[in-house]
Amino acid sequence: MPDFSARSQQIEIMDNLNCSGEVVHQTLRELETINKLLGGNYVTINGLSNLLKRKKSNDDFVIGDLGCGGGDILKLIYAWSKKNNIKMSLIGVDANPNIIAFAEKNSTAFPSIHYETADIFSESFRQKKFDVVIGTLFFHHFDDAQLTNFFAQLKSQCRIGVVINDIHRHWLAYYSILLLTRLFSRSAMVKFDAPLSVLRAFRKEELKKILAEAGIENYSLRWMWAFRWQLIIRFN
Repeated sequence: MPDFSARSQQIEIMDNLNCSGEVVHQTLRELETINKLLGGNYVTINGLSNLLKRKKSNDDFVIGDLGCGGGDILKLIYAWSKKNNIKMSLIGVDANPNIIAFAEKNSTAFPSIHYETADIFSESFRQKKFDVVIGTLFFHHFDDAQLTNFFAQLKSQCRIGVVINDIHRHWLAYYSILLLTRLFSRSAMVKFDAPLSVLRAFRKEELKKILAEAGIENYSLRWMWAFRWQLIIRFN
């Protein structure tokens, strides 16, 4: 039986930045479906709406999606911003150039969404500025020390705040996704990475400890379906 008492340090297949080809494309397509069917996309959209609701609607917000994958969240944010008459510049960031190439092809109907291949721990990325940074199923890929340093770094990079949508480490979440991917997935990467993602994910006290060590006090953290944490950090 897996150990749920602490975050796993085992590496996911997707962490290999040389991953390419149909295995990556199939994985990204399936992740889009999983987020859609299990309601995970709502966690991010709702968090962004909450973060921006007191801001002037005539602002042109710069939104950075870290670990953007196939760009599905950015497409949903684009549609949401148009519906609510909010001006946005949308930038997807991923360290794997093969994923960025897929996202660009997957977003040809959305010319206002731009993508960049970048390492979030690089000095060049540190110089970039955003109004809001979002991360959907992204931050569990990093250990606590990396997250502490990165969250502290974001205080100088983000004018308004951060929206994080990530997994609650729980035995039911683990066995549910293990069963679902075995039954329905055609991607070896999804079958391996999805259950491991749960083991690498967070309990509430772990997130609160990381935030405290990063010097972040103004935030809201709540549990949402299905086994997701919605973390909204406010800088302004």
